[in-house]
Amino acid sequence: MNLKKVILIQELNLGHPLKSYLIIGFALYAELTNQHLKRRVEIMAVREIRTGIYSVGAIDWDRRLFDELIPLPDGTSYNSYLIKGSEKIALIDTVDPTKEYELIENLKKLNITDIDYVIANHAEQDHSGTIPKILDVYPLAKVVTNPKCKDMLKDLLLIPDDKFVTINDKDTITLGNKTLEFILAPWVHWPETMFTYLREDRILFTCDFLGSHLASSDLYGADEAKVYESAKRYYAEIMMPFRISIKKHLERIKDLDIEIVATSHGPLYQKPEFILNAYKDWISDDVKNEVIIPYISMHGSTRKMVEYFVDALIKRSITVKPFNLTRTDIGELAIALVDAATIVIASPTVLVGPHPTTVYATYLVNALRPKLKYASVIGSYGWGSRMLEHLKGMLTNLKIEFIEPVIVKGHPKEEDYRALDRLADDILQKHKEHGVISP
Repeated sequence: MNLKKVILIQELNLGHPLKSYLIIGFALYAELTNQHLKRRVEIMAVREIRTGIYSVGAIDWDRRLFDELIPLPDGTSYNSYLIKGSEKIALIDTVDPTKEYELIENLKKLNITDIDYVIANHAEQDHSGTIPKILDVYPLAKVVTNPKCKDMLKDLLLIPDDKFVTINDKDTITLGNKTLEFILAPWVHWPETMFTYLREDRILFTCDFLGSHLASSDLYGADEAKVYESAKRYYAEIMMPFRISIKKHLERIKDLDIEIVATSHGPLYQKPEFILNAYKDWISDDVKNEVIIPYISMHGSTRKMVEYFVDALIKRSITVKPFNLTRTDIGELAIALVDAATIVIASPTVLVGPHPTTVYATYLVNALRPKLKYASVIGSYGWGSRMLEHLKGMLTNLKIEFIEPVIVKGHPKEEDYRALDRLADDILQKHKEHGVISP
């Protein structure tokens, strides 16, 4: 029997003829909900990575937005790892609080009655949010983390001070036949982030670093093209602002003997060089012969300018990627920013400033700090505009050279199209000077 609808009636007397139907409806709804939860738990099965090392986290197939900001077209996972040493047991990170049931069930499947250490690589709640529940179920467990993360966990989750064991960079904890080494990695994402390296098994648990928002039943990334795309989106949306810090931390781990990279989101990597080489490319100062055009148009004038300008760039053998901001997945724009040499923001004028949607996109570009080299603005106005000053003032995080803009009054005219050709020529020349196009 499939329950199609539950009718909720606020108050019914015990003798009311609908009372029994209401009770049956609630019971059916509860049973179906429990069956759904059990199916979800079975999907995120416990997987053994190596002897005594298990993936016990949860897959969130249906989540479509992260931090109420970041689109998740492919869902995500919250990876948690159990390590059984000959003397002690450690749990590396937990899961988002919405998935605590699945983590607890997975630990039950392994017959875990005691946990000695909960390693907190990061304080953000999609990693740490189930720590209070773990401490409730396993009251003898201690939270192992660095001083900054300890303070944040106390603030965010109200964990008592006496539940912590505080470690510093390069400190170790032994589980008997397995050794955990801690590597502080501030500002690969948050200031308290750290990695955990399992020496004997050569596994680096990297927290958010090198991860991807990708819900997959594969423990390892079998579809490399899909994993690469998801990891690049993840880098663009989350890691790109910390590009300089990431360079330093890649240098710090280069001499580690790493056989498996175990991230907090997405599939693991059996070929660490796959994701490490990708990151080296993304964080480098190298840019490509690409122009990104985030745009919006209210009455068609700016759209006509964009269409003409796109063709002008194509004729000059420049790769161009226009993004209509009324339809664009903002994550796709972020991905394009990873490699592009130039951004041209296109907007109509609203009350002498840029369109509010353009403001939103420009704010994100500035916050993400891509390695852009050049920028310009095109657009239109009716009676007056300070759009250029507003947009330039919003890009102060970027080390870019501004190229003369094309901002026109009303519908674009012949001289305006000639100005767009001039802008395309200027970009072509700049790309040649920078070496992304052969002279």
